[in-house]
Amino acid sequence: MATTKAGIAPMKAAQVARPGGNFEIVEREIPKPEAGQVRIKVQACGVCHSDALTKEGSWPGIQYPRVPGHEIAGLIDELGAGVTSWREGQRVGVGWHGGQDNTCPSCRRGDFRNCRNLKIPGISYDGGYQQYMTAPVEALVALPETLNFVEAAPLLCAGITTYNSLRHSGAMPGDLVAVQGIGGLGHLGIQFASKFGYEVAAIGRGSENAALARKLGAQIYIDSQASKPAQELQKLGGAQAILATAPSGKSMSELIDGLGPNGKLLVIGAGFDAIEVTPIQLISGVKSIQGWAAGTPADSEDTLRFAELSGVRPMIETYPLEKAGEAFDRMMSGKAQFRVVLTM
Repeated sequence: MATTKAGIAPMKAAQVARPGGNFEIVEREIPKPEAGQVRIKVQACGVCHSDALTKEGSWPGIQYPRVPGHEIAGLIDELGAGVTSWREGQRVGVGWHGGQDNTCPSCRRGDFRNCRNLKIPGISYDGGYQQYMTAPVEALVALPETLNFVEAAPLLCAGITTYNSLRHSGAMPGDLVAVQGIGGLGHLGIQFASKFGYEVAAIGRGSENAALARKLGAQIYIDSQASKPAQELQKLGGAQAILATAPSGKSMSELIDGLGPNGKLLVIGAGFDAIEVTPIQLISGVKSIQGWAAGTPADSEDTLRFAELSGVRPMIETYPLEKAGEAFDRMMSGKAQFRVVLTM
């Protein structure tokens, strides 16, 4: 919808009015950026499993009504006071990392990802399920010209999480790396792992996923319904890293014995059931388990540049903003191929 610098015209937003409530398409005034903020004309916003935290009220302290969305791609529409390093019309994104306080012990050490008061779009403030939004400048990500908005949006959460965890895994080119799950996270993890030069083993449920796994870049496919993935990985010498994307503590537990010496289980699938491991499993072979969150805007820019250069792209289903509820249900069903993105 049209807007002017002086006037504020209505915009559409998909909001949740209360925990557990349905999505409501409402009209709101277009927000004005405060000092240190920009206003973004949203072009696309990914629908992520973590958006359920907002819809169901699972994150402490969420204020309602709230607009979800933390995979945001668009154009800067207006600059707030004091903003000089960004320009109107610039292509930008905002991911899970929506700002930090710059004063807590982690921030003082430059560890912004672990800020005690981390801001998250769609949780701390209204996110990208709307036509316009405001965001602090420290949350902004510059988008490459060659990535369209729909492609870029999922890379700002699912993309950065898989890319960033793998590049810090300690695995070297030629090492065996396994990716558990061929879904919203896994289909990107396989692509990044392949482009990093790893020997990639994809772990999926059912033989029907084998062709897709190989198309994405896996050299090896392990059907978890036909064999035990840990045993299959040990036949190959053990994995240097296993990227666990399926949100199941039980399935992650069953992968630990598939690690090779000094191997690492990277946990990025956000589930609530326990991962079970015995001390001897970790001590033998000096194995480790590490959780991994997304990363900073600088990490997002690294992800986007690498995707631009290497050809890594998400597989996407698109829905208009007005069908946000349907898009969310499709994502939660687990049947989407593989990321769901709202377009404005």
